[in-house]
Amino acid sequence: MTDSGSKVEKKRISILGCGWLGFSLAQRLRRQPSTQEIRGSTTSMEKVFKFANNGIEAHLFDLNPGFPDQNEDNENFFKVDTLVISLPPRLTKNEPGFYPKQIEAVVEKIQASEITDILFISSTSVYPDLNRVMSETDVTKPEHSASPEMVLAENLVQALSPERNVTIARLAGLLGYNRIPGKYVQGQKNMLTGEIPVNYIHRDDAATILAIMIEKGLKNETYNIVAPHHPTRAEIYQKSCDQFGWEAPTYAQNAEKPAFKVISGEKLDKDFSYSLLYPDPLNFFYSIKDTL
Repeated sequence: MTDSGSKVEKKRISILGCGWLGFSLAQRLRRQPSTQEIRGSTTSMEKVFKFANNGIEAHLFDLNPGFPDQNEDNENFFKVDTLVISLPPRLTKNEPGFYPKQIEAVVEKIQASEITDILFISSTSVYPDLNRVMSETDVTKPEHSASPEMVLAENLVQALSPERNVTIARLAGLLGYNRIPGKYVQGQKNMLTGEIPVNYIHRDDAATILAIMIEKGLKNETYNIVAPHHPTRAEIYQKSCDQFGWEAPTYAQNAEKPAFKVISGEKLDKDFSYSLLYPDPLNFFYSIKDTL
């Protein structure tokens, strides 16, 4: 106990899939007084050294779709209080059903552990394009989703509650630093999607919000994490192409506007009142090389 009669509860935290977002989150968690230690998983030996140089205990393994042969190192990864699951599905590389099997393997590890808090990183891609604003309650079942396997994975993790605290964070399109939207469409002709509103979030805001969730204490809720402004794709592409000197794409004339969605972040704003660093995707910070 401190003199004031209270103490900061130290948390041991593991990040399963400590990649482009997870590493940024780990950096923020390291600076929180409530963090005792940070562990991160990777499939890359190169990142093992990067983690070590940044105060992150590295664990090298891959889910294919289950965990490799049992070993003490992998078991220690789950000897924590809080687990962040940041494993995006690789639909182009793996057969249908592979991702839910990965999450099933993770859930089995959690059930055999003393983990009390789980933060599952999902995506706003679960929402279908219905030409309207979409909130968290609009999609809770795979059959209602544009990404059924992702919602199935959410449901598998949510089944761990109420014995454990499970927060689902549905992230909008992650951008910032070297993830520059114009880079992926430069020079393209007669695009059909220029008038679609975007749903984006900058990595700095996403990582900070996730760190705040963990620090405040995870609860059994689902949140959309998205910037409140939704400019069109054409505006976004033009701005980033202008910034880096790339040829901006062109758009088909008189083309019918494709279906779209606008993701609401109202619930997150109400519960956390976080002021985004980059509320407008037109003003996101980019750099050719990542700074982390």
